[in-house]
Amino acid sequence: MMDNDRQELAMKEARRRERSSGQKHGIHDIEALENPDSSIGLCGWILVMFSMLLTVITLPISIWMCIKIVKEYERAIIFRLGRILKGGAKGPGLFFILPCTDSLINVDMRTITFDIPPQEVLTKDSVTVSVDGVVYYRVQNAILAVANITNADAATRLLAQTTLRNVLGTKNLAEILSDREEIAHSMQSTLDDATDDWGIKVERVEIKDVKLPLQLQRAMAAEAEASREARAKVIAAEGEMNASRALKEASLVIAESPSALQLRYLQTLNTIAAEKNSTIIFPLPLEMMQAFMKP
Repeated sequence: MMDNDRQELAMKEARRRERSSGQKHGIHDIEALENPDSSIGLCGWILVMFSMLLTVITLPISIWMCIKIVKEYERAIIFRLGRILKGGAKGPGLFFILPCTDSLINVDMRTITFDIPPQEVLTKDSVTVSVDGVVYYRVQNAILAVANITNADAATRLLAQTTLRNVLGTKNLAEILSDREEIAHSMQSTLDDATDDWGIKVERVEIKDVKLPLQLQRAMAAEAEASREARAKVIAAEGEMNASRALKEASLVIAESPSALQLRYLQTLNTIAAEKNSTIIFPLPLEMMQAFMKP
């Protein structure tokens, strides 16, 4: 156990160092992407000037190709001759582009939700379970989401599936069924660290359902039923023990006063008569018959 704890601490420290170094590199990468070298060369400037001249000549028709509108929840990444335009993402609002040299990519900045398909996971105690979940994420940096990865949405979905299998593979069945919040928090931290270079922020991860095999469900149901029967037997035995103690105390009280037994007989007779039975069996003590048995 001590060796495992030391290994986990060493792994956590290594991940922390990797994250710190990765954050430093990520900051430099963001600055380089948002403030690129504006030098596009002589041929580039010739093409830009030609595009401007063509736009002026074809006015007012070309104005409809130059005006772009970005919605409040979107950001636009403009590529001029293959390079990201200086100033970073544009929007929201209205701006102009050159129709021949500029290309535009819109990035949705809203929170996106997707379901993790059911994953067949082998737990730490060798039990196969099917687990699914849901992930909430949003694009935090539009430039990184476009420049650093081909398809950020598909990559995040695949990474979520892999992370779910990896995290659940280190847990046993009891921990999966009882510690869903801890598992979800661990998945969120892992996904957030992995997608930081893509400009994506994972806001929330939830485990939806854990499906057990049918045979395992039957075994757990039988175990629970046996446990309930055992508790029921224990409760019944405790009741019998308490009842025997009460009867013992009642017998001691009746032994001290013989008339109490007669009163108990009369009460029992009253109870039987209230039920309207046609046949009543009423026991009499032998002491009452001794007066008739004397010669």
